[in-house]
Amino acid sequence: MTDESTGDKTMTPDEAVAGLRSGMTLGIGGWGSRRKPMALVRALLRSEITDLTVISYGGPDVGLLAAAGRIRKLVAAFTTLDSIPLEPHFRAARERGGFELTEIDEAMFMWGLHAAANRLPFMPVRAGLGSDVMRVNPELRTVTSPYPNDAGVREEFVAVPALRMDAAFVHLNRADRLGNGQYLGPDPYFDDLFCEAADTAYISCEQVVETAELTKDAPPQSLLVSRHSVTGVVEAPNGAHFTSCAPDYDRDEPFQKLYATTPWPEFAERFLSGASEHDYQTAVQAWHKEQQQ
Repeated sequence: MTDESTGDKTMTPDEAVAGLRSGMTLGIGGWGSRRKPMALVRALLRSEITDLTVISYGGPDVGLLAAAGRIRKLVAAFTTLDSIPLEPHFRAARERGGFELTEIDEAMFMWGLHAAANRLPFMPVRAGLGSDVMRVNPELRTVTSPYPNDAGVREEFVAVPALRMDAAFVHLNRADRLGNGQYLGPDPYFDDLFCEAADTAYISCEQVVETAELTKDAPPQSLLVSRHSVTGVVEAPNGAHFTSCAPDYDRDEPFQKLYATTPWPEFAERFLSGASEHDYQTAVQAWHKEQQQ
């Protein structure tokens, strides 16, 4: 649990989830099936929390929560497993009308994060104009610029609403106990914006290190998340599994295929019915050993 006297924000996955409640708006960082905070999502599945509004560049995080019936509304630009274009459990939930969906353009999603991080009600963007985004999201509004452009025209823009969140989950390669988080892979995936757009933010990481270690062998720009926007830090080795967490590990493609093709009750019983993240990791290792026999 967080030690306010020392600034130590380390906690367990279950302690992080204990700060949430049903009905919240939860942002989940990462991108598709890449560097998703899966250990935190699995901890959420071990709780009774439900009726969530989820904001995500969706991947198996959305699929797991959708299959378990925990989502009331999803705000997403896509929901994919990357090597499998459409997340199958997301698709199944949508086909049975399991939750409400707001689907917007990737750029609109990003600017919604920017608006929330900067405590603005919306951001004006050109993305979405002339597309079906406006048709499938009739609640979206447009605004006219108060300033004329070089041609003397006051342009019309889509007013993308801020994607404010009660809480956010992200996964990074390393973090210190104070809440400074570092990514070492090729892409930040907007995880800093998720943290800044949320009232509370929990980062899981492959390794908790001393603050000085964060810049010892990596450039300063790899320090993605600042402690001021972080509520809790969870050390979770292999915590993005089965998604990738470059350069620490690639996506577990055989296991992802198993997830995508196994009926949900069977998958959940074998891999998600344990009492801890350790139980999940042990079950995955056992499955891989079976495949080698």
